[in-house]
Amino acid sequence: MSAGDEAPVGGNRPTVFLSYARADQTQAAALMRALEEAGLDVWWDALIEGGAAFAKSIEAALTRCDVVMVAWSATSVTSDWVRDEAARGRDLRKLVPVSLDGTPPPLGFGQYHSIDLSRWRGTAGSAEIADVIRSIASTTRKSIPKPQRTAKARPASAFLSRRALLASTAGLAVAGIAGFIAWRRGLIGGGVPASGNSVAVLPFENLSGDPNQAYFSDGLSEEVRATLARNVLLLVMAETSSGKFRDHKDDARTIAEKLGVAFLLDGSVRRAGDVVRVAADLIDGETGFSRWSRTFDRSMHDIFAVQSEIADAVAGALAAQVTATGVPAAATAQELASSGGTTNVAAYDDYLRGRALYDLSSDETAERAALARFDAAIAADPSYAAAHAARSRSLTAIANQYGEAGQLAGLYDAAVKSAERAIALAPRFADAYSTLGLVLFQGRLDAHAAREPFERSREFGPGDANVLARYSLYSARIGRKSEAADAMRRALVLDPLNPLIHRAAGAIQYAARNYADSIPPAEHALSMNPRMSRAHAAIGDALLMLGRTDDARAAYAAEPSEDVSLAGKAIVEWKLGNATAARAAMAKLVADLGDRVLYQQGQILAQWGEKDAALARLGQARIVGDSGLIYARNDPMLDTLRNDPRFARLLASIGFD
Repeated sequence: MSAGDEAPVGGNRPTVFLSYARADQTQAAALMRALEEAGLDVWWDALIEGGAAFAKSIEAALTRCDVVMVAWSATSVTSDWVRDEAARGRDLRKLVPVSLDGTPPPLGFGQYHSIDLSRWRGTAGSAEIADVIRSIASTTRKSIPKPQRTAKARPASAFLSRRALLASTAGLAVAGIAGFIAWRRGLIGGGVPASGNSVAVLPFENLSGDPNQAYFSDGLSEEVRATLARNVLLLVMAETSSGKFRDHKDDARTIAEKLGVAFLLDGSVRRAGDVVRVAADLIDGETGFSRWSRTFDRSMHDIFAVQSEIADAVAGALAAQVTATGVPAAATAQELASSGGTTNVAAYDDYLRGRALYDLSSDETAERAALARFDAAIAADPSYAAAHAARSRSLTAIANQYGEAGQLAGLYDAAVKSAERAIALAPRFADAYSTLGLVLFQGRLDAHAAREPFERSREFGPGDANVLARYSLYSARIGRKSEAADAMRRALVLDPLNPLIHRAAGAIQYAARNYADSIPPAEHALSMNPRMSRAHAAIGDALLMLGRTDDARAAYAAEPSEDVSLAGKAIVEWKLGNATAARAAMAKLVADLGDRVLYQQGQILAQWGEKDAALARLGQARIVGDSGLIYARNDPMLDTLRNDPRFARLLASIGFD
């Protein structure tokens, strides 16, 4: 008999077929163990071996079991798989339903009483499990013998969803933490330990039936994450790394191991008109079992209270673990930080839509559409600090990527005003300070003025990976090597699967002139996102400084961003003695991009030994506000200019010490 045909074991012991949705896998595992400890044999799809015929195994198990136990939840009521299995149990008159989160059964199953497990905490001897056992005994008319053995241990590899087994070509190409710990100077010196106060908020699933509502579920999970991150006692995984596990097929323990966290917060959102249902589940990353779960039914006007309720409940569930680490007792959320949030539903909706467009970052149209949404959010609530900060970043992105030379000053001035307004509204909002520092440094080219807001951002945002990465890059540019390394080390712990963070880690090593050490993090970034811009050029720069000219040429050729690719080609071809090719690359750079790349033109001329021409281009770059000048203080491409007093005056004008 093959594995696919194997009948449930147990002799006279009642056998239970457990039907559940993938999103409820951890709760289903806990229920399975509790039933086995109570003396039952339980069949669920995790028992199917990888080569088994999936549908055939399910069909056989449904036919031979004594009870079909369906685990209703906000997710499973919409699952075709679960509804089909429940219908089979109903037709065979052996259906025993339970509700994991208080969700009522779907149409056609209301006549069957569901045992409410929404308050069950996973213990086998609970009153809820006793009710389940009585219902099974009544349905099967079999006595339940006391167990002669403990519950069977399930290997981590067994926790596979039915979709994981069916969709053999699907999956996530997620690099584990072990893949980036071999840097010789080591921004991370080893595997990241899962400290007891660490948690990752996975993307909440959109159950609205409308893909266009995904922005709302994504935004809500990020708002909960941000609320948790403001609690200095918690180590909260950043959005990009957590987001790698959207539509995940890994079990909870595998995800927690890959992220290096002790707990996962999973959830779902169903929005219908003015009503929102949010289900949240805090999962122990070591056991895969739920520590806390709850469902919230609210009107849209109460959505802000739900965010706080979820965050407060999760923080409370982690409190014992945090205390065990010796961390002092937590202050209230109000004492810890200001969120920069709103209580205006329309403003919140526009903000989330704007952020979805901004994160898309596909073209100028999307960038300007994002800006329009942030403006709409501010119009609805002028005191919405997060929207003002987002508007500032949006203006900066438009200036950096699409602004013409004559437009830059006005765009940057508007961005500064928006960031300053955000700070005035929320004086402890780390993201607002980080945004202001970014605009002052990259837009106004004022390194001195940017220092205070960056320092405040570090003070107020120790749990925000983006804030830390911006601070680290700023510190690297002004020559504060140890501060840059410390901030980047923590950013990598908080966001280990974000290729942008790894590219930034390479950049701070390059700024410190650790050229060989700057290459592995850039390569790791490319392994996660092979289409990433500027990473190949960063590797080319490092190889050039190491004297590996031919390898540098190949790296520049692989770079998708025209400005740094052509600049690198013009420099490397010159060094290889190909003056004609070098000048052709320079001519194309000027023809295609003109005054938008004056800094790169200065780099090329400096490397060609044309000092006066190089200084002239850099002077023009200073006049038009070319943000490339933030690299000038420690850019080795400009080393031929460092003894010239004109270059010293240029650096001083930017605020470099």
